[in-house]
Amino acid sequence: MAVIGQQLLSKIIDDGSTQAIAKYNVKRSDFPSRIEQAAYDFVVSYAESNGGSAPSVATFVSNNPQITYIPEVTDSYEYLAGQLKDAVGKREFAEYINSPEFTRSYETLTTEAFLNSLTAKAERIKMETRTGVPNITDISTSGEQFLDEYRARKSGTSFKIWTSKFDSINEAIGGYLSGNMYAWYGRSGRGKSVIVMEEALESAFQGAIVLLWILEMSTFEWMARAYSSISARVSGTVARIDGVDYTVGFDNKRMLMGKLDDAYERGLEQFVASLNEIIPGKILLRATDSEGFINRGIANLETDITEVDADVVVVDPIYLMDFAANTSRTAGGDVAETSKKLRRMAGRLKTVVHVVTQADEVKDEENADGERELVAPKRAEVKKTKAILEDATNLLGVDTLYKEGRGAVWIKKGRNGGEDTRVEIVYLPNYGVVRELDTQGQAEQFASVSGF
Repeated sequence: MAVIGQQLLSKIIDDGSTQAIAKYNVKRSDFPSRIEQAAYDFVVSYAESNGGSAPSVATFVSNNPQITYIPEVTDSYEYLAGQLKDAVGKREFAEYINSPEFTRSYETLTTEAFLNSLTAKAERIKMETRTGVPNITDISTSGEQFLDEYRARKSGTSFKIWTSKFDSINEAIGGYLSGNMYAWYGRSGRGKSVIVMEEALESAFQGAIVLLWILEMSTFEWMARAYSSISARVSGTVARIDGVDYTVGFDNKRMLMGKLDDAYERGLEQFVASLNEIIPGKILLRATDSEGFINRGIANLETDITEVDADVVVVDPIYLMDFAANTSRTAGGDVAETSKKLRRMAGRLKTVVHVVTQADEVKDEENADGERELVAPKRAEVKKTKAILEDATNLLGVDTLYKEGRGAVWIKKGRNGGEDTRVEIVYLPNYGVVRELDTQGQAEQFASVSGF
């Protein structure tokens, strides 16, 4: 069994085509060793730049000296992929039953709930270790298959919905569905990153494992923003820090400058110590200064997703990723190819993927008093490539007036409805307060407080 992966890769090299990888659903994570995974990455990367062709034997061996090339493998792809997937399934199930998660579920859940969770886990492993799915669906003979998927969705074992922090978005599009990509855009400095952070935190509060690739902000900066928001979410209801109930979160600017007063510093220390109890899910961050965060391509992102089993992913911004090869040789083709691969990856891994990009800069619209108005960015203003617009399930535009403590989110594209929905928000990110505006009274409550 130890050489199955090497046999499969060798057969691909001999045949000169990587079609079997897609046909039999062979993934990087199927290979048990880092060496084989690296060889798989090389073959896939080579194929992306060479029209799906596999590298020659000489090229493969010279770039993967630790892999044993096995010539003239006669076993079928179906057999090799099946053996590889079988080992993956057994390995994953063994890891699960020996994990703290299994023990915790066994000890805390009722028998029925525990067996349901075990069944769901087994079903997930079963789905992930399939070697292929029908290429074409005949809808007149696939009704039972449809009903199976419907029942799986009803029970929550097939896909998940992570609801937005903003009720109007949930009403318009039903929340964020696993397997879909959502694109956010707006002009520079208008609050895109803050809004998407709020949505990511909201998913974590629902129990999601959230992976963030923050490509233009340091770890400390992003965490300061997140701590402001998280503390604001809990301080007015359940969190009491150093004897004081907080109606807003920690002051972001003061945290960035290291100038919280003594009482707030003590409160911050206690808050940080209690984060595991506050957040039901996990928030896993890679930022610009993260150690070893050098390669930022699709394959690297997929590796992170599979290693942490992420439910929700944020890429902010998409145009700072390492782009996929521009096989179209057209302007913007590299970003377009990256967007397409992200969309496919979201569906394949059944994750929610949020990507952030900019809108083209245009002249501000002002009222009679010379004050800037909130303006929805147009669909045509999506910067870098229109492929992001085409690939996303929903396109969401953002604009804010930080001095007035307000903003808005617009649904500019809705594949399943909701287009042209406008969501008015209170926007005070310096204090962790970013939420939908429900009443005029709520707006007046914060009218005298500036954001950042």
